[in-house]
Amino acid sequence: MAGSAARRRLLLVSTNYAPEHAGIGPYATQIAEHWAAGGAEVHVLAGMPHYPAWRVDPAYAGVWRTQEERAGVRVHRRRHTVPPRQTALRRALFEASVLGHGLYAPPAMDRPDAVVAQLPSLAGGIIGARLARHHRVPYIPVVQDLMGAAARQSGIRGGDRVAAVAGAAEAYALRRATLVGVIHETFVAKVAALGVPEERIRLVPNWSHVRSPSRPREETRARLGWRPGRTVLLHSGNMGLKQGLEVLVEAARLDPELQVVLMGDGNQRQKLQGSAGDLPNLHFAPPADEADFPDVLAAADVLAVTQRASVLDMSIPSKLTSYFAAGRPVLASVAAAGGTAQEVERSGAGVVIAPEDPRALLDAVRALADDPGRADALGARGPLYVRDHLSREAGLARIDALLTEALGEMAGVRPGAPREAMAAAAAVPGAVDDEGAEAK
Repeated sequence: MAGSAARRRLLLVSTNYAPEHAGIGPYATQIAEHWAAGGAEVHVLAGMPHYPAWRVDPAYAGVWRTQEERAGVRVHRRRHTVPPRQTALRRALFEASVLGHGLYAPPAMDRPDAVVAQLPSLAGGIIGARLARHHRVPYIPVVQDLMGAAARQSGIRGGDRVAAVAGAAEAYALRRATLVGVIHETFVAKVAALGVPEERIRLVPNWSHVRSPSRPREETRARLGWRPGRTVLLHSGNMGLKQGLEVLVEAARLDPELQVVLMGDGNQRQKLQGSAGDLPNLHFAPPADEADFPDVLAAADVLAVTQRASVLDMSIPSKLTSYFAAGRPVLASVAAAGGTAQEVERSGAGVVIAPEDPRALLDAVRALADDPGRADALGARGPLYVRDHLSREAGLARIDALLTEALGEMAGVRPGAPREAMAAAAAVPGAVDDEGAEAK
């Protein structure tokens, strides 16, 4: 953001934003704060903090509309529904409330130079496209996930209809983009299938947004009550439908000597607790504080990422970049053809097994526990992969390059480059009215 940064006024549309410290929120926050630190005037249109618990942060209870200053960024928050349990109808009401309030009361600001939006929020994508068209400025959505694909694979009732509705909304938002950023190459074909020419798609991978562990593992394990010599398998993050965390519950049931820790929150937590019953070796922990999070991850023996078998070619879960930074081996119980499996194999920092197979998962954990040298070697590759490919500096530089290119496209700097996205306009589709899917 050097040079012209101080002359830029930027709007980022992201339903998720700080103080949320899981999922997409940290990436949106670090992008906005990076731009502000570079001299830009940065505005963010966000929702009320609610993720991953799917409960509104008590500090924002009853707030309808607010503007706050965070690290030099002006955050404009708009109230919306927050479904404590995911169903098609409730998810649709969530998206509709975000869309309606965002369009009714957009940020009070002078004309921005560009509008950037974070998907999978259907509402955020549509709002970003509409505001960019209104101001006649570049529109750059960054695809963290696609709700249409997620809905089809989520297991929620009415998933196929949800997928059709979400796909139509995504196509509306993405076709109007100057350029589209995607966080993994598995999204290129999916975005192109929604009508975006491949020459307008850019790869902008996420980065590791947490610091390196700083405390001795033994110290953190003792504080957490993890017994010396006992293998601890930790899953951190959202407890939703697509994670398929039942496989970890069953693994704990199969081996009483394995300590399984599910750390985080989500709309499936209560159901998982019910199915676990009184298993003494399965522990549900609240999300760790941001400062403590890296040390908790590093204290585990194995870090688990799981997805249902039906989840194919999905994006990289945000937890994975944090896992790599922790320096512990990653066990990925995911579809071999998906982006998560590809990233784990590319990093060399873990092993991939078949999804929804508790016996295979347990065998893999035992193999790592029985060969600590191999486990340590796998874990050591994670920080190296972060250093070489997933650093914050590299990730933000890619976002800057995407923004700069889009501004050049709009200004006609590159003759002949596709610019039809900024020429078309259409009414907001009425499709987001009765169904939705689980967010990442």
